[in-house]
Amino acid sequence: MKIAAGLVAWLLILGVFVAVTSFARDARAASNGAMIRTVKVVGASRIEPETVQHYISLKPGDRYDPAKADDSIKALFQTGLFRDASLTMQGGALVVKVAENPLVARVAFEGAKDVTSDTLAKEVQLNAGGTFSKARAETDVQRILTAYRRQGYYTAQVEAKTIDREHDRIDVVFEITEGPQIKVVGINFIGNASFSDAELRGEITTTESGLLDFLRNSSVYDPDRLNLDREMLRRFYVKSGFADMRVLSATADVDSDKVDAEKKGFFVTFTLDEGARYTFGNLDVEATAHGLDAKALAASIKGKPGDIYNAELVDRSVEALTKAAAEAGAPFAQVRPRIDRDPVRRTISVAFVVEDGPRAYVERVEISGNTATKDEVIRREFRVAEGDAYNKVIVEQGRLRVMRTGFFKDVKVEKQPGSAPDRVDLALKVTEAETGNLGFALGYSSNDGIIGEVEYTERNLMGTGQYLQVKLSGSLSGNGAFNVSWTEPRFLDRNVSFGVDAFVKSADYTESAGYTVAGYKDFRVGGTTRFGFPITEEFSTGVNYTLMMDRVYGVDDDASLAVKQIKGTSVISSIGYNMIYDTRDNRKKPTRGFYFKGVQDLAGAGGDVNYIRSTSEARAYYPISQEIVLAGRAQAGNITGWGGQSVRVVDAFYKGSETIAGFKSFGPRDATTGYALGGTQFYSATAELRFPLPFVPSDLGLSGAVFASAGTMFGTDAASFAKAYAAANGTSNTLVTTNSSKLRASTGFSLIWDSPLGPLRADIATVLSKANGDKTQTFGFGYAGW
Repeated sequence: MKIAAGLVAWLLILGVFVAVTSFARDARAASNGAMIRTVKVVGASRIEPETVQHYISLKPGDRYDPAKADDSIKALFQTGLFRDASLTMQGGALVVKVAENPLVARVAFEGAKDVTSDTLAKEVQLNAGGTFSKARAETDVQRILTAYRRQGYYTAQVEAKTIDREHDRIDVVFEITEGPQIKVVGINFIGNASFSDAELRGEITTTESGLLDFLRNSSVYDPDRLNLDREMLRRFYVKSGFADMRVLSATADVDSDKVDAEKKGFFVTFTLDEGARYTFGNLDVEATAHGLDAKALAASIKGKPGDIYNAELVDRSVEALTKAAAEAGAPFAQVRPRIDRDPVRRTISVAFVVEDGPRAYVERVEISGNTATKDEVIRREFRVAEGDAYNKVIVEQGRLRVMRTGFFKDVKVEKQPGSAPDRVDLALKVTEAETGNLGFALGYSSNDGIIGEVEYTERNLMGTGQYLQVKLSGSLSGNGAFNVSWTEPRFLDRNVSFGVDAFVKSADYTESAGYTVAGYKDFRVGGTTRFGFPITEEFSTGVNYTLMMDRVYGVDDDASLAVKQIKGTSVISSIGYNMIYDTRDNRKKPTRGFYFKGVQDLAGAGGDVNYIRSTSEARAYYPISQEIVLAGRAQAGNITGWGGQSVRVVDAFYKGSETIAGFKSFGPRDATTGYALGGTQFYSATAELRFPLPFVPSDLGLSGAVFASAGTMFGTDAASFAKAYAAANGTSNTLVTTNSSKLRASTGFSLIWDSPLGPLRADIATVLSKANGDKTQTFGFGYAGW
């Protein structure tokens, strides 16, 4: 009986299952192919039914299709507006049932300390007023983790939580556990036989963690920065003759066996294959373009046979040859370097093939992105205009000129088809950069003590490319100055600069212990008008006119008779010119090249003072190695009165540690009072060996130097003024001067810092030779002038 009862129960269950399955199958069959008369949306409160229906591919009049229904559900989910959706047929109606995602009332970041909430808010997609979805929240968690990893927080944890609010709104809270910041504690190189680890560390952007991390963030491990470092290493080697160099790998590992518990971090290892070092072999020009002289073009080649191979010189030669060919009447010429390696002799010969390229002309130049800078400012630097022959090298040179203005973060040129096969359009797209700067500086000078400065600079005034500088400076010694300078680099749309300067200067030489102590105060106010004429890329000249009022007052009772004689107000009217020749590879931190500047001024074009003043300065830089530079500087000056006048004390030269380190002041003096009288002639020379400091990261801008300096200053017209004062006041001429042309010399060590305030240097000097009356100092600090 029990078996029979169980069998009956099993048969009943099976019958019910078959009936239900058959019913469901019949229902689906009835739905499949059923005519849709209406579409009904259920569950939408904030979102309009029409919006929901827009994403449904099934419309009234269609027959129900399960595949289209599935596609419609996927489309609804992809909007991010719904957390659930379904489609069913009820009679002739297609019922779309949705559950909306809530609105985000607030997004908060709890536990964010070292990475600010403002920074994280820019990373995430969820925002107040937007729609919440779990997928977006999960994506934002990964975005936050990525932001933390960029800052070195590789153990950071992030969890997204929600807090329900009324009216179907929620708060989204990202709970963050930052963990420790993991930095790069070691950078090693494998396979570098030609350069030390220290030299290679100076070529990459990643640095090792140290005491000065607060000044930089380059010690934070960043995979993107590591990829950049690989390319920088390759460029460095190729520039140094290693044409086959490869970076085999760049890895970052945390090795707890190599570091103590307080200094755990990444060890970055670059594995290199240097390859052989090549020199230049033959450097030739093959001119197949019509009308070109290969021998004449060869003068544009950079480098010579026997030099260390440098890929940058090859690129620069291509640019120079392209420009030379265009100037010789072949604007469509293309330069193709043909490289021939000789692995046995380890030479690379380069044949620069100059051939005719396709003829094309620039039809339009479209400029975009310049929200502040005017079009004409960009066009005058780009120097490629409508109707010009198209040459991609010349276009690239124009792009670089626009970039070098400093007005833009980025400059791109896109070549686009023109209206005909031989016509091209150029789309010049720029991204504006900040060109205004307000700076404050506080420092110390050996001559003036504590000094302060406020400066405003605008390098692109109102988008015109004009330069404006306003500077106010002062010191505790009583010296102060106010200067305003304005320059138009393209006066009247010509390659001529025009500028105007205005200045006010007040100096107190009565109490200070500086090298110009002379027992008087001096106040000057005036202005300068100037023109500049660039002749070539290396050579320029200029002319100027200066009108100035000079007042000497507050003269001490024991001041020199030469100072007492010039007490009062004088007007100085002068004209002058200058010449500059500059081939330095980098004006901020040169490693090779030459610089010369000569200046001559004639005072007496009106006014009360007559003199001719000439000064000159020459600098030379020669690289001993990749990091060591030999630098030399020579200076000279002469000032002579004319028209029966002598040189006033206030117009003479005053020199000190900025000319010869170790000397606070040197030159002619009043032997009785010790006051400086200035000199009418000077010359000096300095040789300096500059080198990186061991164990100091190069990105800090610190370097060292050893130097030797020699020079002198002599000549004074003070006696003639003292004699005139004595005669006019019925007193005797008591002026006795020390005026020696003896050579002064010193040697020592310098610490140079490329600071945000400009290059500064501290000198420790030993004086080797001096004259009576010279004031010396062992330690000096101030701006690095060269």
